[in-house]
Amino acid sequence: MSRSLRRGALAATAIVFSIASLSACGAGNDAQTLGVRPDNAAVSVDDVKIQNAVVITQPDPAVKGPAVVAATIFNNGRTPQTLDAITLPGTKATVQLKPATGAGPITVPAGGSVIIGGKGNASATIQTGSEAAKVGDAQQVVFKLSRTGDVSLEAFVVPATSYFKDFGPAEVPKPPGATPTATATATPTGEAAHGADQEADHGSGH
Repeated sequence: MSRSLRRGALAATAIVFSIASLSACGAGNDAQTLGVRPDNAAVSVDDVKIQNAVVITQPDPAVKGPAVVAATIFNNGRTPQTLDAITLPGTKATVQLKPATGAGPITVPAGGSVIIGGKGNASATIQTGSEAAKVGDAQQVVFKLSRTGDVSLEAFVVPATSYFKDFGPAEVPKPPGATPTATATATPTGEAAHGADQEADHGSGH
């Protein structure tokens, strides 16, 4: 079940996630060099460590659309692992996984890490995001890895704003009632001049 969280905790998590995402790119094969110790949304099982897991919804709470799971997964073992699935227990939501490039599973290299969420990274999209999670709650998320098995934690649910803007859903529907801005279509100068000449000729009786 989801539970409400304090605003202060959400803000702290946002800062930690932002720092970890930027730092992870330079961590190389030694995941411990990050030095990031988040206060929450982190878990370790055997050789796998998951940090800064969050569920990011649409930026506008009135909009129904996809949400995403964002996290950093570390593999401190000597064998690569694949992320076979992500599930949200207690919901009917399904999560679509996609690697950063190409097709196939998301692979967490031996002694390395993988970032889920954000431009150029692997993605985990919840198509029925607005139904699966509510902003301000904590949603149980289960990462299913090929060797370690199920790794479960509770992830904060936050909107794709502020720190999470660049990690939110790629598809952002327009708010209800939004209409395209009307634009006037200009008449090409040549056509306008030709029309004026015809009108003048008609008026003079020619």
